[in-house]
Amino acid sequence: MVRLPGRTGTRPNRRAGDRRLEHAPGPARRARERAEEARSVTGRAGLRAALSGRSVAGQVFMLQVAIVLLLVLGAVVALVLQVRHDSTQEARNRSLAVAETFANAPGTRAALSTPDPTAVLQPRAEDARKAAHVDFIVVMNTDGIRYTHPKPDRIGKKFVGTIQPALNGGTVVEEVNGTIGRLVQAVVPVKAPDGKVVGLVSAGITTHNVGGLADRQLPVVLGAAAAGLALATAGTALVSRRLLRQTHGLGPGEMTRMYEHHDAVLHSVREGVIIVGDEGELLLANDEAHRLLDLPGDAERRRVSELGLDPVTEELLASGRIATDEVHLVGDRLLAINQRPTDLDGGPSGSVATLRDSTELRALSGRAELARERLSLLYDAGVGVGTTLDVTRTAQELTKVAVPRFADFVTVDLYDAVLAGEDPEPGAALRRVAAGGIAQDAPLYPVGHQIRFVSTSPQAHSLKTRRPVLEPRLEAATGWLAQDLERTGQIVAYGIHSLITVPVRAGTLVLGLVNFYRSEKAEPFDAEELALAEELVARAAVSIDNARRYTREHGMAVTLQRSLLPRSLPEQSALDIAYRYLPAQSGVGGDWFDVLPLSGARVALVVGDVVGHGLHAAATMGRLRTAVHNFSALDLPPDELLGLLDELVGRIDQDESAESAGAPVTGATCLYAIYDPVSRRCAVARAGHPPPAVIAPDGTVTFAEVPAGPPLGLGGLPFETVELDLAEGSRLVMYTDGLVEDRGRDIDTGLEELRGALAAAGGSPEETCRAVLDARMPFRPGDDIALLVARTRALPADAIAEWEVPADPAAVSEVRAAVTRRLARWGLEELTFTTELVLSELVTNALRYGGEPIRVRMLRDRTLICEVYDSGNTSPHLRYAATTDEGGRGLFLVAQLAERWGTRYTPTGKVIWAEQPLP
Repeated sequence: MVRLPGRTGTRPNRRAGDRRLEHAPGPARRARERAEEARSVTGRAGLRAALSGRSVAGQVFMLQVAIVLLLVLGAVVALVLQVRHDSTQEARNRSLAVAETFANAPGTRAALSTPDPTAVLQPRAEDARKAAHVDFIVVMNTDGIRYTHPKPDRIGKKFVGTIQPALNGGTVVEEVNGTIGRLVQAVVPVKAPDGKVVGLVSAGITTHNVGGLADRQLPVVLGAAAAGLALATAGTALVSRRLLRQTHGLGPGEMTRMYEHHDAVLHSVREGVIIVGDEGELLLANDEAHRLLDLPGDAERRRVSELGLDPVTEELLASGRIATDEVHLVGDRLLAINQRPTDLDGGPSGSVATLRDSTELRALSGRAELARERLSLLYDAGVGVGTTLDVTRTAQELTKVAVPRFADFVTVDLYDAVLAGEDPEPGAALRRVAAGGIAQDAPLYPVGHQIRFVSTSPQAHSLKTRRPVLEPRLEAATGWLAQDLERTGQIVAYGIHSLITVPVRAGTLVLGLVNFYRSEKAEPFDAEELALAEELVARAAVSIDNARRYTREHGMAVTLQRSLLPRSLPEQSALDIAYRYLPAQSGVGGDWFDVLPLSGARVALVVGDVVGHGLHAAATMGRLRTAVHNFSALDLPPDELLGLLDELVGRIDQDESAESAGAPVTGATCLYAIYDPVSRRCAVARAGHPPPAVIAPDGTVTFAEVPAGPPLGLGGLPFETVELDLAEGSRLVMYTDGLVEDRGRDIDTGLEELRGALAAAGGSPEETCRAVLDARMPFRPGDDIALLVARTRALPADAIAEWEVPADPAAVSEVRAAVTRRLARWGLEELTFTTELVLSELVTNALRYGGEPIRVRMLRDRTLICEVYDSGNTSPHLRYAATTDEGGRGLFLVAQLAERWGTRYTPTGKVIWAEQPLP
C-alpha cells in the first residue's frame, strides 16, 4: 500500500482504532511512551547531526555560511573601493571649486598687479584654506612663482605641477604624490577682462582628509554578517526539526529507497494506477493511466469531473465504490477497471483503481487512427497554410505541416515568374523556395538553388503530365538517378528511399512542384499516401496562387505609388534634408511628402496622408501632390494653400460618389510649412495632421503648437498659420500618423516614443531618420510611414543687401549705383548690366503703379535674386507691346534677361522678384 504524505482525512474505523488505543491496557500505553521517548532522543541527535554537515540540512547550513562570508567579503571590498573612488572624486571637486572661487574672488586679480602681491594675498589665502578645509591655496604668476603658501619659506619658489593648460585658459586637475602624501591639486587661471591670463591659483587636498566612510560603515557590515549567520543557524535548526517530525525519524537513505521503489513500481507496470482522494480529486496517476485515459499533463490535484472522462467512468472513479473487472469503453479502448478503498487497516481515506487495456481489435483501431491522423493533417493544412499573402512564406508553411507527420523531407520548387507574381513559363527552370526535414544535413538542393530537371526524372514527367508521380524505390529509379549522379547517390546513401512528386496546379497553370521524401520508415510510400499528397498540395496550391496574384497586384500598386513620390530632392540652400518612406505591410496607402523651392531662397515642405488604402488612395495622392506643386507656384501662405486643397478634395469626393466607381476618399490630412533662411522663420499650418517636432540645436525636442484644423475635404472651417522662430541648426521633423499610431498603441504613446527617439538621435537629418526608424522596429508597419527631417540654415548677412527707395524717379539711378557697388563686392561684375536693367524696370514699375514704401532687396544664393517691394496690390502682367505703344516692354525685358520671375503677395503689399543664374 502507498501512503500519501499530507493526507489528514480519516474514515470512522480509523478513528475507532485510535479510541481503542487510547483505552488500551497499561503495557500498550507504556510501549507507546517508550516509542515517543525514542523519537525525542532521535530528534535531538538528528539536530546535532544536521548542524554537523552530514545531513542535507547541515549541508545547506554550510552553504549559507559560505554565501554570507562571500557576501561580507564582497561588501568590504566594494566599500573600500567605493570609499577610495569617492574620496578621490570629492578631493578633485573640492580642490577645483576652491581654486576657481579664490581665482574669481574680488581683489585677487587686482592684488596680482600690486608691487607686493604676497602681502595682500597670503592672509586671504590662509583664511580661505582654513575655511574650505583644504591643505593649501597657492597663488602664482604666469611663470609658476608662488605668491602664497601655507609654509612661508616656500613663497617665491616655483610651483610643482602642470600649469600649461591653465596658461592657455583652461583648468588642470591632477593627482600627485606630495610631501604630505597622496593629494589632488587643481590649477585655474586668473583672467583679465580682455581674457588674458594674468596669474594662476592652485588648491590641493590630500585624499585621506576626505575619507573615513569605511571606518563608519565597516562595523555595520560586520554586524549584518553576524546577524545573517545567526539567522542561518536558527533557520537550519527549525527546518531540521520539522523534517524529522514529518519523516517520522527516517533517514535520507531510507526515504530515497522508499521513493525509488514507489516510483519504479508505478511507472514500470503495464497497468494504469489511479489514486483518488475522498473529495473526488485525482492524487496520483502513473504513465499508463495517462495513456489509457488520455489525461492532461496537469491532471493531478484536479477533480475527476474536470478531466473530460465519459460519464460512466467518471462516476465510478469519483464514487470510490468497490469494483472488480468492470469493463468501460474509454475512447477507442475497452478498459477493465478494479477499484478498492485505501482506508482499510488504518490507511488514508480515498480509493485506488487499476486499469487494464482489454481491446482485442488493435489492428482495426490502428487503421482508424491512421485515417484520423490523415484527416487531421488535411485540416491543419487548410488552417496553417496560406496565413499570409506571401508566396515563399506559404511554401514554408506547407513544409512545416507535412514534416514529420507525412514525410521526413519536403521541398517546394516554383518558377521564378511565380515569385514575381507573373504567370509561369513552361520549360523554364524552377527555384527551390522552401525545404524542411527532420534533419538539416540532407544532401538535397538547398533553398535558392535553381533547378532544371532532366526529361527522364519523375519531376519532369509530373510537370509534363500535370499528375503526381510515385517512386517507391529511389535506388532503382534510373530516371531519377540521371538527374545528378553525384547528388542522387548521396541522397540514397543518406537513407532517403522513397519519393512522391506532385505538381502545384492553379487552374490551367502549373506553378511548380512539391517533393515528399521518406527515410525513417522502411516501407515506401503507397497509393493511398499518393492521393493524400495530391490533396495536400491541391489545398496549398490555392494559397500559393492567391499569394502570386496578390504579389502582382501589390507590385503594380507599389510601383504606381513610388512613381508618384519624388525620386530626388530639388537643389536649394535653405535646408539640409533627409527622408524615409516605408509602404504598408499589405496594400498601398496615400502617404506622401515633397520639397518645393520658392522665391526669395525660401523652401516649402509638405507631408500628407490620404485616408484609405489601395490604388484609389495612391492615385488621389498623386492628384494632391500635383495640386500642391501648382498652388505653391502662386506663393500662397500655408493656410490659403490648405484652403484650396480642402476644396479640391471635396470635389474629388463628390465626383467619386457621383460615379459610384469606388469608395470616396472621405478626406486627407496635410502639413505644410514654408521656411525663410533670411528671417529664420517658418510658417506652418496643418489640416488634421500630427504636429511637427522641432529639435533645437541643444537637442531639446518639442512639438510645435500648431492648430490642428479639420482634415481636407470636410470644409467649413478655416485653417490657421503659425510662425516659428528656428535657430540655425534646428531640425524640423514632419511625419505621417503611421509612425506614431497603430492598433497596439494610441497617438499619445507614439508621440512620447517619438520624442525619446528624437532626443537620442544624432545631429544630422540622416542620423535622425535612422534613429527614428530603428526605434519603430519592425519595419513592416500596418500603415504607410513618411518621414521628412530638415535642418535649417541661415543666409549669411553679407549675402543680403537692402535699400529703401524714395518715391522719386531720380532715385532709380541711386539704386543702380548701389547695386553696382554691391555686385563688385560680391565679385559678380558680369551681372552688373543685366541686374541694373532688371532693377530699373522693376523699381520704375513700383514708382509708377505701386505705393510707398518701396524697398529693394538682393540675395546671393544659388542664384542672384532681385526683389522689389511696394504697398500696392496690382500685379503686373507680361504682354507684347505694339510698335506704337510708348510702354509695356519693361517686363518683357525682365522675362528675357531673368531665369525666373514672378509676383508674391504679402499682408501689406506685393513683391516682384527675378532670379539670374550665377556665372
